[in-house]
Amino acid sequence: MQIVLQVSIPQLKKMAAYYAPYAVSKAPKGAVFAAKLSQATVTAYKSGKVLFQGSGFKVEAARWQDTANQPTQKRHASHVTPGATIPTDFANWSVIGSDEVGAGAYFGPLTTAAVFVSKNDLDWVKALGIADSKTLTDAKMRDIAPEIIQRLPHHVVNLLPEKYNALQPHNNVNQLKAISHNFALHKVLEKIAPITPDAILIDQFAQATTYFNYLSKAQQSPVIRQNVYFTTKGEQYHLSVAAASILARVVELDTMVALSHEAGMTLPIGAGKAVDLVAAKLIRQGQDLNHFAKLHFANTAKAKSLVN
Repeated sequence: MQIVLQVSIPQLKKMAAYYAPYAVSKAPKGAVFAAKLSQATVTAYKSGKVLFQGSGFKVEAARWQDTANQPTQKRHASHVTPGATIPTDFANWSVIGSDEVGAGAYFGPLTTAAVFVSKNDLDWVKALGIADSKTLTDAKMRDIAPEIIQRLPHHVVNLLPEKYNALQPHNNVNQLKAISHNFALHKVLEKIAPITPDAILIDQFAQATTYFNYLSKAQQSPVIRQNVYFTTKGEQYHLSVAAASILARVVELDTMVALSHEAGMTLPIGAGKAVDLVAAKLIRQGQDLNHFAKLHFANTAKAKSLVN
């Protein structure tokens, strides 16, 4: 089971940064990078072709479908359809949505937010202009976030690097995401009780069975299961996910400002060469990378090689 997407060079760079936490040390000949996730492998080539394989290939490919040319699907592969399981009138329901940011960035936290948008608040949220949160500038998000915080029930899990690094050896990145989503959703459910949402929508990063297996393996309690939906591009299906995306992003940005202040230099977002140079500078100054960065990224070894 596999699918091939043709992407632009700028998009290829974005994908390389996104999959940096999952990168394998030896990529196939001609490949820009190769990444191994729990349910899929991703191999990107200089030509712009990106190969998705494994049982979770559809979920991974769907992340990039809108920015790619028409995919080339191999025999036995089915079409990737984000939102296929979402009811047609879902956008008008009262929903708790959740999303996370920071998984592909070396410096800074893994930040997850959950936000409840009731039917009565839908028009108010629409008026904020957040329907496509992925296109908003950071400045616009900073303007909108305080209004979300003031009016809508929400919770944010901000996993700082030191805590992330303590948990990561025993939990892969997607498991940490699952734990964070589940905890944030639980907290919002507590805040709105006795009201119950019509549904919960998680911006999908793993198949549903895998998500719940992660929570079971991590012995999480309670596990939020009732009326839970998963889809990639969740912000397109309900404004609650768009609101959660904005809230998570602004908390991440604020955390990066604070960490940069502590470091005495600007910590870049991403996992490219600029990140290696800043990490090397921190090492030379005797600062503790554990406080600023996700140490399992390949950037750690690259930074150390620049120092030695």
